[in-house]
Amino acid sequence: MNVRERIEKNEYVLLAPEAAKSQEAEREYPEPDCDYRSRFQRDRDRIIHSKAFRRLKHKTQVYISSGDHYRTRMTHSLEVAQIGRTIARSLRLNEDLTEAIALGHDVGHTAFGHAGEAILNTLTGHFAHNEQSLRVVKYLEKGGKGLNLTRETMDGIVHHSGKIQPFTLEGKIVHWADRIAYLCHDFDDSMRADFLKPASLPKLVMDRIGVDTSKMITAMVSDVIVTSEGTKDISFSKEMSEAMDVFRDFMFENIYHSDRLAKEREQAVFVLEQLYRHFSKNPDHMPLEFQQRQSEWGLEQTVVDYVAGITDSYAVHLFNEIYIPPIGAM
Repeated sequence: MNVRERIEKNEYVLLAPEAAKSQEAEREYPEPDCDYRSRFQRDRDRIIHSKAFRRLKHKTQVYISSGDHYRTRMTHSLEVAQIGRTIARSLRLNEDLTEAIALGHDVGHTAFGHAGEAILNTLTGHFAHNEQSLRVVKYLEKGGKGLNLTRETMDGIVHHSGKIQPFTLEGKIVHWADRIAYLCHDFDDSMRADFLKPASLPKLVMDRIGVDTSKMITAMVSDVIVTSEGTKDISFSKEMSEAMDVFRDFMFENIYHSDRLAKEREQAVFVLEQLYRHFSKNPDHMPLEFQQRQSEWGLEQTVVDYVAGITDSYAVHLFNEIYIPPIGAM
């Protein structure tokens, strides 16, 4: 019995009956198993080593003009993974699958946060970062071959947001871990930016969740574990669910859609819109690997794939290179 086989055997002994089992996971294209890692562990490793995951360190979470201590898409993904693993371990579900989904859930997100997602949606008629994340891992990585992840991981990635629920409990954990992470950590960043104060939270949120970021996470994680235990579902208590909805509405009104960040959003939208239009008219200016995909995916999808993948800093670099004339020293 090799290491992987021992891991697989232990899953049936240690995990809950409803937990996803790595031995039962299927890939789109069958391939030999690793002697030392389960299929979900290999999914996690492939995502971590992907170009799309590396780019997340230079993609905005909320604050575009970010200092050293603001979250990026990468730190957000790591925080989602840690919250998700805590919930999964407590409920005896599969931590490796939970971690793989969490690390991959935002690899298709645009530069400049949701402002970037919104402008691509406007320009194309439909763009959703969760769907783009699936495109990245299924088609775009490894020179167009994709990562050949298990269907459990891919389902959790594409359904971490949207109306369709993941078919695994691990995928449902990531859906809620994502919300816990962005509410608490975006609130923390907003206080650091001096946009919000603890006392500015709605009273219902302060009473049921708290005002200290660490304690807020603990309150929500504890609630979902206690409420979900023995139910074969992942859910919060009625009281916590109500408080989280109020918290989310508060953050959208005061931060995500606030006038304070309007200028940054307008600048981001303008940069990505101009890049999208430029590469649509000049597809030969895209890297060769994207030019070669036009025959398979069409011009619009290829431009979307390229523009959605670039980082904040590289988007500004491209914009300057294309539209700003060089000015020599006087």
